[in-house]
Amino acid sequence: MENEEKELSTPAEEAEAEQAVPEEPDEMAKLTEEIAQLNDRLLRSAAEFDNFRKRTAREKAELYQDATVKCVAELLPVLDNFERALEAQTEESELRRGVEMILTQLKEAFAKLGVTEIEAQGKPFDPMLHNAVNQTEDPAYDKNTVCQVLQKGYRLNDKVIRHAMVVVANP
Repeated sequence: MENEEKELSTPAEEAEAEQAVPEEPDEMAKLTEEIAQLNDRLLRSAAEFDNFRKRTAREKAELYQDATVKCVAELLPVLDNFERALEAQTEESELRRGVEMILTQLKEAFAKLGVTEIEAQGKPFDPMLHNAVNQTEDPAYDKNTVCQVLQKGYRLNDKVIRHAMVVVANP
């Protein structure tokens, strides 16, 4: 039966079959190259999307921190005024107690946001944290040491919201 099938094929059909065999490796190579190109494009698109996702998340976090810093900066004068109110002498114990409660609540809210006071008194002067508004000679302090805090400074995580206004001893 195989012999009959071979006899039925014409020389033109055989030549055509022979031509199809050499073209097949070229076609296979083209398809393989196309698959490689498509895989490369897919990997690049996935990497680009991943970078976009990370960049967007980072920008969102920075935007949140900037908004928090701006809001806290607006509320710091209120905190200062409550602290000044507690320093004032008064015979109204209920009023004093109310101001203390409000001040405590405000400080707790700042703490929840990650706002911390910059420690300055007795610390070495650091221009990244402190704003020196005066200098004095005082043998009780080491060189370039903060001897007086005129206004407290605050920061959110590592970002300074307001520098501490200080007097520096022995510059």
